Amino acid sequence: MKTTPKISVVVPVYNEAENVAKLVGEIASAFQGEAYEMIFVNDCSTDATESVLQNLKSKFPALRVLSHRANAGQSRSVRTGILAARAEVIGTLDGDGQNDPADLPSMYAQLTRADAPENLELVGGRRAKRIDSAAKKIASRFGNGVRKRLLKDEADDTGCGIKVFGREAFLRLPYFDHIHRYIPALMLREGYATEFMDVNHRSREFGVSKYTNFGRLIVSIADLRGVMWLNNRARNPEGWDEV
Repeated sequence: MKTTPKISVVVPVYNEAENVAKLVGEIASAFQGEAYEMIFVNDCSTDATESVLQNLKSKFPALRVLSHRANAGQSRSVRTGILAARAEVIGTLDGDGQNDPADLPSMYAQLTRADAPENLELVGGRRAKRIDSAAKKIASRFGNGVRKRLLKDEADDTGCGIKVFGREAFLRLPYFDHIHRYIPALMLREGYATEFMDVNHRSREFGVSKYTNFGRLIVSIADLRGVMWLNNRARNPEGWDEV
């Protein structure tokens, strides 16, 4: 662990005791032989999530466990993990096991390839074959369509939790709750390039979703208005030179 990791995989978790052990093992398999770290951020779970993760640390030395003192939500959990990360590149996964860690190495390779655009800072996942209920798919398709039209963020699926991006670039973005759904738009606002990759999507094996379609709709209306305001107030100097 003295070697600086090439990627820090950040996973926000809340009441995912039955899912975290498998997810930790899959991340370790995906980056076997590589310099990496995985940071699980426990957002004040009321089940055994924290103790399960603590018990896994002896078997997986790349595992770090952070635990919030108060419940703060998914976006804050992601940001906590990124602030603590030691790598220049961040990978994120949802804690429910529906994202496949095996996609992360390919996304990292796309972000860091030699012929990538100089300002490329995000490769986002796009669920090619989404495994969810029909109602959730319809709501997501509608929400993504409205957001994409209003924000022009080029993203078909911002609800997909698997992403790879530059740590410094993320920390330059304005932070607010639910930012994880607007990272592509905010990266473009800051002058960075974004790309997307088709990824695997899996059924949730254990536990329940922490979101409902109605709940998502209510917060997304306010969030969309806020991000539109941020975009309208943006001014980009396109870099700078010391003279």
